[in-house]
Amino acid sequence: MRIAVVADGEGGGWLRRLGADAFPVRRVTALADEVRRLEHAGPQPPRWVWSAGEDVYPELVRAGVRVVRCHDVSLTEGLLLGHHGRHGEARSLGAAWARLHGLPVPDDPVPPTGEGSAAQPALFEADRSTLPPGTDRLAALIDVYDDQRRRTAELPRPERMRLLGAVESAGGLAAAEMSHDGLPWRPAVHDEILTELLGPRPPAGQRPPVLADLAVRIGDAVGRQVNPDSPAQVLRAMAWIGHPVASTRSWVLEQVDHPVVPLLLRYKELSRLHAANGWSWLESWVRERPGPDGERLGRFHPGYVVGGVVSGRWAAHGGGALQVPKSVRRAVRADPGWTLVRADAGQLEPRVLAAVSGDGALAAAAADEDLYARLAVHVGGDRERAKIGMLAAMYGQTSGDAAPLLRTMRRLYPRALDYVDTAARTGEGGSAVRSWLGRTSPVPPETGDERRRRAHGRFTRNFVVQATAAEWALVLLAALRQGLPDLPEGAGIVFFVHDEVVLHVPREAAEAVVAAVRAAAERARTTLFGDTPVRFPMDMAVTDDYADT
Repeated sequence: MRIAVVADGEGGGWLRRLGADAFPVRRVTALADEVRRLEHAGPQPPRWVWSAGEDVYPELVRAGVRVVRCHDVSLTEGLLLGHHGRHGEARSLGAAWARLHGLPVPDDPVPPTGEGSAAQPALFEADRSTLPPGTDRLAALIDVYDDQRRRTAELPRPERMRLLGAVESAGGLAAAEMSHDGLPWRPAVHDEILTELLGPRPPAGQRPPVLADLAVRIGDAVGRQVNPDSPAQVLRAMAWIGHPVASTRSWVLEQVDHPVVPLLLRYKELSRLHAANGWSWLESWVRERPGPDGERLGRFHPGYVVGGVVSGRWAAHGGGALQVPKSVRRAVRADPGWTLVRADAGQLEPRVLAAVSGDGALAAAAADEDLYARLAVHVGGDRERAKIGMLAAMYGQTSGDAAPLLRTMRRLYPRALDYVDTAARTGEGGSAVRSWLGRTSPVPPETGDERRRRAHGRFTRNFVVQATAAEWALVLLAALRQGLPDLPEGAGIVFFVHDEVVLHVPREAAEAVVAAVRAAAERARTTLFGDTPVRFPMDMAVTDDYADT
């Protein structure tokens, strides 16, 4: 059962069942209640049809509603546009409808800054729609959905694009849920970390004491006052002391032997912490609530962008959603009586390469828990060298220590290397490559320059692996959402980045959740690759403190 739905901006909306058993348009005054009822009304939950750009699901989540599956026309539009080399074009419902009817295409709306920094919007706001005023939004949604089904059916392997659209849409559901539920965060611990590293919180506009002291010491080491926050001043200072450098990047400064360099590097590190995860960040992105014993508990509510990178990896539009720096990980702690379940897919990309290339020898190596240890047998037992060789194969590194290792990989795993070599040649020739399910790489604007051609070849070499690894992670996420045991409100997936997922659950549910993660990983393997011998083991940890993992 497929049901198209749009909100009216006043808590209600319009619904229409699609297909052979379609029902006419229905107006409801309480959209959340009706979606909740229909989600549990039959043996199979509906597949909801809506647009992420209109914020229907985030508002449903705020109203306490969770759904199992959907078709997101905005996310699907992005996939179909990319398949035809039209990366970067607007993908909102309004843009897709305008293209379908030969009308001027509106730009996509600017995404909200995330729950952490803005007040809660009114329930089911409809003012983010990019459809022309007066347009029947439900009819437009159904038009675009029908057109996307037609366009998908015309592709060479439509079943793969359907699966990609389904798991991309499931990623949209998970992103809305994670942004709402938030990652457990202890504000007091975060404040302690900042005070330990930076000193007491300074007045607005002033440097923390440790940074202020470092700035003075940098000036003393140079022999003149320097503003370490100004790259131009740092460059002039380095030239003044007889060590001119081309940039202030850390790896460039590390080449210089002078007492000021360690001070500059430390300043850069701590300044980055202060800017990216300092006290202002804490106030903006972590919402506090009292714990059972009066302890300050909190939640980090970031903003996620599903498929925000051309390879299918996610991006962020607020809060630094895709990274928790090591320096502040101690602040990520489970609530009393709860625990964190962290799952990391080990050595995901080489395992994906083994599966997509059909290389029997690499697949046999990937059947082991530690693929690199298996490969090390062929390079003198040195696991690190084996890892370098495999990364060279996937990323196109051909110089230095990687060159002989790459020759060894090419001899041992010819089909795997031919798979990425072919992708590289395709990219160098100015053509697109596709992931296992059909996500498509962008084509460079010009291919006349040899350096650019080779750089794009390295990009497409890795694209076919990295994009498929992103698909494996999306299938895992979709399967995990459906396979978790019954959990209380607020429990479940709270963090996801590339090949890692973190769940926050009651302590007594941890064992069942670990089993659900392993089952989801197995389902991801078979859903994508069928009866492959390649294993995708999950590195699991159950802990109260994220820093322990």
